[in-house]
Amino acid sequence: MNMRIIGSGSCIPEIKVSNKDFENHNFLDVNGGTLHHSTDTIIGKFAAITGIEGRRYAPSHFVASDLAFTASENAIENAGIDWETLDYIIVAHNFGDVQHNTIQSDILPSLASRVKNKLGIKNPDCVAYDILFGCPGWIEGMIQANAYIRSGMARRCLVIGAETLSRVVDVHDRDSMIYSDGAGATIVEASEFVGMLSHKSRSYTYDEFNYLHFGSSYNLENDPDVRYIKMLGRKIYEFALSQVPAAMKSCIDQAGIDISQIKKILIHQANEKMDEAIVHRFYKLYNRLPPAGIMPMTIHELGNSSVATIPTVYDLIARGEKEGHEFREGDILLFASVGAGMNINAFAYKV
Repeated sequence: MNMRIIGSGSCIPEIKVSNKDFENHNFLDVNGGTLHHSTDTIIGKFAAITGIEGRRYAPSHFVASDLAFTASENAIENAGIDWETLDYIIVAHNFGDVQHNTIQSDILPSLASRVKNKLGIKNPDCVAYDILFGCPGWIEGMIQANAYIRSGMARRCLVIGAETLSRVVDVHDRDSMIYSDGAGATIVEASEFVGMLSHKSRSYTYDEFNYLHFGSSYNLENDPDVRYIKMLGRKIYEFALSQVPAAMKSCIDQAGIDISQIKKILIHQANEKMDEAIVHRFYKLYNRLPPAGIMPMTIHELGNSSVATIPTVYDLIARGEKEGHEFREGDILLFASVGAGMNINAFAYKV
């Protein structure tokens, strides 16, 4: 028995924030000093490196579980199922529900419990829980759902990635321009013919564990006990390039797939140049060059929505809303991600 995706949904928040909206920000360095370049120059370099020109923020009355609920409703409708038939609801996130203009994370009850409640599911055998695995959380949730289905413990699961990163950024940190809000969801069920072919997960927690962490504002006049998402960008870039391609190769080799069979690579999007370098290094391991159009990108207009990025890309393509990209029956897809932990994962999937 295998696991196949029978429906998908996403929630792309309506508030558009362009790079120009950061022109009046006072960006500082890690020591609280003024950066040498003008804000316009900083924004220009940021766009050239990351590829991000815009991002989406959730309305002030929405929290992550609201985005997750909307994406789930869309996925359930797309799958055409009765939500009472779900055996598991798995929600990947990093910061829980963060109310607008606050910094406190709320995960009691879990976001999965909140989504189940919002859906009105009464079945107590539908188990709802959260997963914290950094940006690779949705992929890890899919791997867990696959394990439940293959073991006979479940027939149908809802896997969600939802985040409101805009609520946990330091406005004085230029990295704040990377982050965005959103949610993506998939319905998976047992199948004898297609689905997940192989998977690979790795956790690097020795020297690498704090490459993404919570830290104080770069504005030294702010409360030092209030924490924001911080990252060691260069360390993450080097780590991703050295470790992610090997994990992708391990996954493909495990499935017995020739690299030429891969039709699309759906990869977590935090930095366009980094993703392009990862894919090039992956193909170089097979002495190949990546085909044109192999890696659909949404980072330009949607930014980095963490766990929501990959399921959102999948949903847009599946619904025919990503120009130049489509899934056909029999296509081999490779999903891959890297993020806080530091965690890496990947899975190969046959449509």
